Amino acid sequence: MKAMQPVSVTMMSREFPPNVYGGAGVHVDYLSSYLTDIMPVEVRCFGRRESVQNSLTVRGYDPWPELSRGSDPRLEKVLSPLSVDLALVRDPITSDVVHCHTWYTFFAGYLAKMLYGAKLVTTVHSLEPLRPWKAEQLGAGYAGSSWMEKIGIENSDRVIAVSQEMREDVLRLYDVAPEKVVVIHNGIDLAGYRRTADSSALKVYGISQPYVLFVGRISRQKGIMHLLEAAQRIRAGVKIVLCAGSPDTREVEDELAARVGQMDNVIWIDRMLPREHVIQLYSNAAVFACPSVYEPFGIINLEAMACEIPVVASRVGGIPEVVVDGETGFLVPPADPIALAEAINLVLGSDDLSGRLGKAGRARVEEHFSWQAIAMQTKKVYESVVCE
Repeated sequence: MKAMQPVSVTMMSREFPPNVYGGAGVHVDYLSSYLTDIMPVEVRCFGRRESVQNSLTVRGYDPWPELSRGSDPRLEKVLSPLSVDLALVRDPITSDVVHCHTWYTFFAGYLAKMLYGAKLVTTVHSLEPLRPWKAEQLGAGYAGSSWMEKIGIENSDRVIAVSQEMREDVLRLYDVAPEKVVVIHNGIDLAGYRRTADSSALKVYGISQPYVLFVGRISRQKGIMHLLEAAQRIRAGVKIVLCAGSPDTREVEDELAARVGQMDNVIWIDRMLPREHVIQLYSNAAVFACPSVYEPFGIINLEAMACEIPVVASRVGGIPEVVVDGETGFLVPPADPIALAEAINLVLGSDDLSGRLGKAGRARVEEHFSWQAIAMQTKKVYESVVCE
């Protein structure tokens, strides 16, 4: 009987606008927006707020300072989210499904399932066992984040992996039945991300063409240091533009600053920019570089392709499910600056090749990665677990 009624969902996320710094936040922003058109949606997120916008209810929660007062700052990065997780389930949950994103909210989802009888769906945007550099960021807290991820995934009624590669990783690393793990790719706002002829933002940031663009967090995961090594081999007269903020640690930020300070062909914009400026940076770039050493999906590649820019990316994780080698860009081995530079130079050397790759990229995202389709696939997952 319950399955005959409209299914409702409470979505839990660390990131939600305006507090978005990574791909998971972009995912939750668009998914919740498109789901609101077809079903009741509530979002519970980090950071106190309460609003109803276009039929979307948003509630935000602050951490409990006493839980982490006086602790190791790295440990605080786990204890603070843990306290928010408790707050996320403080208010009654009446939705049929709780849908949690990233380890930051997985313990809250586990509690919601126990306390309120909601079905639990988790989306894994990355996996802690495959990010050993997190030990630098979290210290002993890395064991805590790994535990929160494990308890969420293994108690889920359904796990959504953002790529086929990630689905295989989930099954290899966690005790979860194969039929419970499904693949739903990330999406792209096709109307919002579109090539523009406007280049006014380039003057704001002191950028001249041609340039290679990097967009992402300052993290060892994103391979930004490998791009800097490749920069020494990229043809003369081409700048490397780093749109990079939200550092994982002060140490990695300082390392990046020291290296950039010694290079005259790198422009570093050390903050996340308004979307309209990012679209201009994509649209006017000669090449988009994604040198990640670990990338379960990589929304940034979709954004670049939607703006008709060739992509040179690492052949890791879910990237080969997005970037078609030789058709929408080129795939290179991870942590290989020489191969990265060679592929970038190949694109830089041919306007015909660049144009062909760019147009094919736009066609691919239009065919396979619309948020409307992804919202419908996600709603079907909710309906399937409620029927069970």
